[in-house]
Amino acid sequence: MNFCPKCGTRLTEKSIEGRLKKACPSGGCGYVFWDNPVPVVAAVVENDKQVVLVRNKGWPEKMFGLVSGFLERGESPADAVLREVREELGLEGKIDDFIGVYSFFEMNQLLLVYHVSARGEISLGDELEAFRRVAPKKLVPWPIGTGPAVRDWLVRKGLFAP
Repeated sequence: MNFCPKCGTRLTEKSIEGRLKKACPSGGCGYVFWDNPVPVVAAVVENDKQVVLVRNKGWPEKMFGLVSGFLERGESPADAVLREVREELGLEGKIDDFIGVYSFFEMNQLLLVYHVSARGEISLGDELEAFRRVAPKKLVPWPIGTGPAVRDWLVRKGLFAP
C-alpha cells in the first residue's frame, strides 16, 4: 500500500511503538497501515483413509499442499474450512479435530488448521490444478506454511516423531 485510503496522501514510514509502519503524514488524518496477518483456514482432509493434497493453478508441478482459503465476512473458521473442502474438492466434510494455529510469516497469514473427514468423489474446483492421495504413514511434512500442522497431526496419530 502506497497511498492513504482515507485522504489519498502518499504514505511514509513512521516509527510507532518501536516498529516502522506506513502512515499518513497528513495532519489530522492519523491513518496507519498496520499490515496485520490475514486469517486463513486449512484442512488435513482424509478421504477413503488417505490424506488429500492439492496443487493450486500456477503452482510448480511437484508442489502440493492442504486445502486452504480465506474466511468470508461473518463466517466462522469452522464453517469456512468446510466450505473450502466443498468448493475445492466437491466433498462434504466433518471436522474431527482442531489441529492448531500457525504463523505463516512468508505470506503474512495466520493459519487455523483442522482435521476434516470427507466423503464422496473428488471434483476439483476452479482454483485447483490437481490432487493426490497419500496414505498418512507416507505423508512427509514440509517446513513452512501448513507443513508444521501436518507434522503435529502426524505426531498425534503416532506416525511421526518430532
